[in-house]
Amino acid sequence: MSERSEQNPSSPSPFPETEGPETEGPETEGGVIADDGAGFHAGERAVQDLYGLGARMAAIGPQVLRDHMPDQHRLFFMALPFVLVGSVDAGGLPWASLLAGPAGFIQAPDPRVLSITATIPAGDPLADHLVPGAALGLLGIVPETRRRNRLNGRVLRVRSPAEMDAEGAAPAAIDPAALCIDILVDQCFGNCPRFIRPRVAAPGRGGMTQTPPVTMADRLSPAALEMIAAADTLFVASAADSRASGRAAGVDVSHRGGPRGFAVVEADGAITVPDYAGNRYFNTLGNMVLRPAAGILVPDFLTGDLLSLSGDVEIIWQGPELRRHPGAERLWRLRPRRVIHMAGAWGARLRETGGRVMGIGVDGVPA
Repeated sequence: MSERSEQNPSSPSPFPETEGPETEGPETEGGVIADDGAGFHAGERAVQDLYGLGARMAAIGPQVLRDHMPDQHRLFFMALPFVLVGSVDAGGLPWASLLAGPAGFIQAPDPRVLSITATIPAGDPLADHLVPGAALGLLGIVPETRRRNRLNGRVLRVRSPAEMDAEGAAPAAIDPAALCIDILVDQCFGNCPRFIRPRVAAPGRGGMTQTPPVTMADRLSPAALEMIAAADTLFVASAADSRASGRAAGVDVSHRGGPRGFAVVEADGAITVPDYAGNRYFNTLGNMVLRPAAGILVPDFLTGDLLSLSGDVEIIWQGPELRRHPGAERLWRLRPRRVIHMAGAWGARLRETGGRVMGIGVDGVPA
């Protein structure tokens, strides 16, 4: 499938003829928002329709959005050394987290269930969100090959090592602080490899630190500003609102990449993220239309620091601001409410391979 829109360039623009920033976004119907049988909820469909892609995505959805893991996805997840997890706190704010462990820390005992056994670092809000029925979004990504797959589901149960041992299910070398999270699959699908910067992990390093130094605040610190300014990769968690129902409802976590410094901190502390061309599912933007909030995770691949923040979101669909971000089709801006810096929380160290970043031209500009 093409990674870019196939909207007829001669067809009318979905936007009014204006360059002002006041252009309205998509409209969604009220009431309960069920998926349409193609696996997309009303927010996603509204953005697809805005770009003239509704009919195409309705045809593609049933082919690619599965309610189970095919065997290749089960093998993919079980081979991962780390995984991204999206969740929502009691106040409705999404959060993006990273979990890592030794080989086999993720298991897929059957096509509908994924199990993760990992230590959650102190300070990460994820531990408070793991209750039966809670929605989670997962992203598995292999930076070296640029392969990535997504999985959305709900918590079936959470077990401690002692409970696993009593069942005869505990791995031989499990961390006593680890949790085993069993997830029932709602959706599983692949993603395109655009903007993933190829990296390879240093051997013999990985896992999570149980008690990293943690700094919590309601604004970005100088260290946080430096991490964002240096970042070429971040992960964003978003969620449909409580009106949504069906397989498409729940939480998503997705990769965002670009040139270093592609995410910009504004003078008022808000973070502007350019939205480049992707697979046109519009999972993240569709969620933001329904629930204007998001969580961002910025990893430092050289130190293992993790910067996690969550707050309110606005989408800039068009206007002069886009000219500040070459290649962007639109922007979204997050105003942090909570900021958490976990120093050295991730044990892995990843270095760039120098391989091509799909979606970025030889001039360093996203295309």
